[in-house]
Amino acid sequence: MQKQRWYHIIPKNTGLSIYAWVAFCLLPFYFVFKTASLPGIIFGLIMISLFFTAYRLSFISNGWPVYTSVGIEMTISILMTVLLGYVYFSLFLAFYIGNVQKKAAFVSLYVTHLVTTLIAVGIGFFTQTDVFSSQLPFIILSIIGVMFLPVSLFSRNKREQLESELRDAHEKLSDMAVLEERQRIARDLHDTLGQKLSLIRLKSELAEKLVQRNASRAQEEMADINETARIALKEVRELISDMKGSKLNEEIEQIKKLLQAANISYEIEGNLVLEHTPLLVEHVLTMCLKEAVTNVVKHSGAESCLISVTQSCSEVELLIKDDGEGLIDRGATLNRNGIRGMQERLGFVNGTLNIRTQSGTHVEIRVPNVVKYST
Repeated sequence: MQKQRWYHIIPKNTGLSIYAWVAFCLLPFYFVFKTASLPGIIFGLIMISLFFTAYRLSFISNGWPVYTSVGIEMTISILMTVLLGYVYFSLFLAFYIGNVQKKAAFVSLYVTHLVTTLIAVGIGFFTQTDVFSSQLPFIILSIIGVMFLPVSLFSRNKREQLESELRDAHEKLSDMAVLEERQRIARDLHDTLGQKLSLIRLKSELAEKLVQRNASRAQEEMADINETARIALKEVRELISDMKGSKLNEEIEQIKKLLQAANISYEIEGNLVLEHTPLLVEHVLTMCLKEAVTNVVKHSGAESCLISVTQSCSEVELLIKDDGEGLIDRGATLNRNGIRGMQERLGFVNGTLNIRTQSGTHVEIRVPNVVKYST
């Protein structure tokens, strides 16, 4: 039951307006004064007062006082039905039982209340024949209420509970989605700007060295710097506006320039136009390639780099191999955030990352063409 304080006279979540509930609570008093003799009125008022006291205790109590209160209410309901022909207390009990949250407690109370009500009504037809005959339609409606009201309320409360849990789950998923999107944007900015800024740095250093010795070559390098900066600005704008996916064959030109600026010879094998690969997977592969090549330029000290793309109907394999000192051996300078970013991206598309040192560093990336999102 929903926790309520002692001063809450009207139970919460009744499904009735407060005025209808107050009128319903006044009916026992009206019925007793109208149909009973003076001893019956006194007895009825005592039972009504005791019933509502126990009824409120059943809402605001926990543990054994709840079952004691419900037992008193059932006893009073049976006595009022048999002795005075008043069966309407059973509806109060039906409402309470329908708001019990635990299924085992609900089933036991529901069955007990239904059986005792039917027995009490059966006996009342013999002990209070005239009273029962005069209000037969209302008694039938009360029995129907005892049968169906608890089940309806229990189902409604369970549905509301599930809807509340579902809303909470949606809110948590939304928060997780926002966090994941922030992480993704951070990775994309790191991968995009990191590569371009590295290229600008290398070319600016080269231009500085050439400005006195070879002015025309220095001008060419500065022109490349200007073009690289323009491209970087364009990519950042695209990234912020619509997070446009990158194409592998388009990005390879910037990778070539980065390797050339670092005086690293390169060889590219395979078809860079991916035929069976979804755009999301190609975007992930492109970001991982950019990160791997950036690590080669920054950390490997390599003189040559091989980029190989192997396609099949089921997967794409991307190999980046250099002849440098080995990134794993140089763990202190390894760009761990970049490697972690690659692993996170590949995990999202069920890809795998394998880095091994063998006459340099071999970075092997495998991604299936069919994206299966992990749950």
